[in-house]
Amino acid sequence: MPYPSVDAPYGLLPVNLIGGQVFAGSTRMIPITANSATAIFFGDVVELNSDGTLAKETGTNAATPVGVFLGCSYTDPTFGKTFRQFYPGSVNVSDITAFVADDPDLLFKVAVVSSGTTISFVNRTAVGNNAVLVQNAGSTASGNSRVAISSTTATTNTFPVRIIDVVPETAIAGQPGSFTEVIVAWNAGMHQYRNPTGV
Repeated sequence: MPYPSVDAPYGLLPVNLIGGQVFAGSTRMIPITANSATAIFFGDVVELNSDGTLAKETGTNAATPVGVFLGCSYTDPTFGKTFRQFYPGSVNVSDITAFVADDPDLLFKVAVVSSGTTISFVNRTAVGNNAVLVQNAGSTASGNSRVAISSTTATTNTFPVRIIDVVPETAIAGQPGSFTEVIVAWNAGMHQYRNPTGV
């Protein structure tokens, strides 16, 4: 079966850990403040607030991630215990719990865009370079993020992610060495657990 074409960004998806270690699906449960207004989608980059609750990370050229959002649960006043692909925002209950892939060594698959949600590519020469996040509104239909990375990469050490590899299946026909998806890691010192100054 051919690899599906990438027609839109989908956030950051965990694939494995540095060194080829398996990602077993482990997540940390982190609370979201009752009635928090900002929606958070599956694959969105998230950060810790100073009170230990979770928020969507909105940074592009710089970020302080704790991980990636992989869904949530809460007690809905009508339907009871509810599990959702995304947090819709403005849910006024006290037990909202996010599931976060928070391992600092995680590697993620992510789409490359020229801007917004327009799919683009990088060449294999981008491996080892750093990239900025492109923040887009998530999809309420699928519950998935639309975060991507920019096709413009650099050695700038404050950019939030490092390109570790390309996804070979997304090589563009007729453009040898060009790929629409890559594998990224958090850049050195960006992850909140490894930031010596704390949250």
